[in-house]
Amino acid sequence: MEKGYLDMELLRFTTAGSVDDGKSTLIGRLLYDSKSIFEDQLEAMKAASINRGNEEMNLALLTDGLRAEREQGITIDVAYRYFATPKRKFIIADTPGHIEYTRNMVTGASTADLAIILVDARHGVLEQTVRHSYIASLLGIERIVVCLNKMDLVDFSEEIYLKIKEDYSNMAKKLDIQNYIFIPISAKFGHNVVEKSDKMLWYKGKTLLDYLETVPIGHSVVKKSFRFPVQHVIRPISDQFHDFRGYSGRVASGKIAKGDAITILPSGKKSIVSELYFAQTQLEEAYAPQSVTICLKDDIDVSRGDMIVKSEQLPKLSSDFELMVCWLREDSLQLRKRYIIRFATQEVFGMVKCINYKLDVNSLEQIKDVDMLKMNDMAKITLHLSEEVPVDTYKENRVTGSLIFIDPDTNDTIGAGMIVSIK
Repeated sequence: MEKGYLDMELLRFTTAGSVDDGKSTLIGRLLYDSKSIFEDQLEAMKAASINRGNEEMNLALLTDGLRAEREQGITIDVAYRYFATPKRKFIIADTPGHIEYTRNMVTGASTADLAIILVDARHGVLEQTVRHSYIASLLGIERIVVCLNKMDLVDFSEEIYLKIKEDYSNMAKKLDIQNYIFIPISAKFGHNVVEKSDKMLWYKGKTLLDYLETVPIGHSVVKKSFRFPVQHVIRPISDQFHDFRGYSGRVASGKIAKGDAITILPSGKKSIVSELYFAQTQLEEAYAPQSVTICLKDDIDVSRGDMIVKSEQLPKLSSDFELMVCWLREDSLQLRKRYIIRFATQEVFGMVKCINYKLDVNSLEQIKDVDMLKMNDMAKITLHLSEEVPVDTYKENRVTGSLIFIDPDTNDTIGAGMIVSIK
């Protein structure tokens, strides 16, 4: 099983940092030095650099795709880029550093396995560094790489590197951030990005790409309790598949095998796994994050929105819990207003009973006595649902512990939440 999982490894990572720390340039450098840019993209980037009056090729133009981004020289939207090396496939989310685009950073980081926090070596740890590190930790990102960028502008000083390393470590201790490493780089000139730098011989660690290619990923989600939100009921009713009934979806966490005892939630009905399929290929077992079809020994009622779990690994059923929420729309969050709440494949109605506090994402101060949230606000709230649903805390499971708010009038996604505690 482990080998099969490793065969399809994919690392999702996000970049974050203050404005002009070089996030887009770093991604451009990774793509350029790993030879992951098509010839026409390269020519277009060279032409755009000349048109902008740049003296050399501007690698940031590879990810800053919006006209407003190119004009202002900043990142606004989340840009996703895909590349591969002989060792691993990658999906990169380039997220904005401005506080007014906090929702964009949350969106980009929500599915990441790893976060790269850029720090300008000239300025050291700033408020934005604290904000981005906290959000990455809040979103359950297991590993953080702190890249000290623009080392060329501080004469590749080991003393400055050690001072920033100490400052960040002190900050991380206060935020209970534990799994992080430091890499000194120059994204503009490629030092320690793909190739080892001959300017920083005092640094004995890996280059950024070496680390990204070798960091362990994925195993923790396989070891968690089995969770399978049902997306679709497959009932062909054909001569070839006369009595076939299967339940398709993506394994959110854990693993399942033929013969395992399962429970359907929220109904509580029980059965045994009789068959497992990937397309038309039968499997002996399946594990996260595979998309599979599960067949059961008993003919019981299972629908989209239900969750299949192992009988000895039951989640809690509840209609009340506390969560951290990031508000995504200009229309403010209103107390006791009815919203559609979506958990994985299930939708129920819910309302916000109270806002426990709003978080100042720069100072991390908790602001009490708040009765509404505006776009980009982050807060801890208490939510009540119209019915009980099977959930885990976000710390236990990033899929079954997360939810989104949907406006029932427009069907727009207006908020995203992470369950902190279940009542």
